[in-house]
Amino acid sequence: MSVHRIGYGHDIHRLVEGKKLVLGGVEIDHPMGLEGHSDGDVLTHAIVDSLLGAARLGDIGENFPPSSSRYGDISSVRLLELVKIKLAKIGYQIDNIDATVVCEEPRLDEIKDLMAGVIAQELEIEPEQVSVKATASQGLGFIGEKRGVAASAVSLISEIEYEEAEEESVAQTTGYEGEYDDEPDIGIDEDE
Repeated sequence: MSVHRIGYGHDIHRLVEGKKLVLGGVEIDHPMGLEGHSDGDVLTHAIVDSLLGAARLGDIGENFPPSSSRYGDISSVRLLELVKIKLAKIGYQIDNIDATVVCEEPRLDEIKDLMAGVIAQELEIEPEQVSVKATASQGLGFIGEKRGVAASAVSLISEIEYEEAEEESVAQTTGYEGEYDDEPDIGIDEDE
């Protein structure tokens, strides 16, 4: 029986002039972008944190420190790829991600599926395993005043079942998935 683990992540960044707005790996046409480490992609950062937390691997700042020049201008979706590798090394696979972006503008309804698809592609999972939702804060607070964007994410991971993985690999290689199991007995005695 495989072990399942759940992780939660949250991120928030200030909107500033002179930066591109990137959410879920998608560049969005908007006069302001998100201040922060790498490209400031709060959605991807929240997902990274949730995956790391589920595996008890610390947080995004510990794994990809802002003080390191290696990560200064890195695309946040590249961080997703690095986290996927970290998880695989300790025997975990990603089962599901559910994330919510909170912002007054831009409206994200028309690109939620696109963002989910980019995230799924980077993690090499199915788009159906990633849910991206968007909401507003009804004019309240920092986000309601259009000064920032926040995101939260919950991720479910599980131990990789190596026996099952090996059986699937053999089936794909040989083309045999038990298709002859239902063949009628034609009366041949194998001892003859």
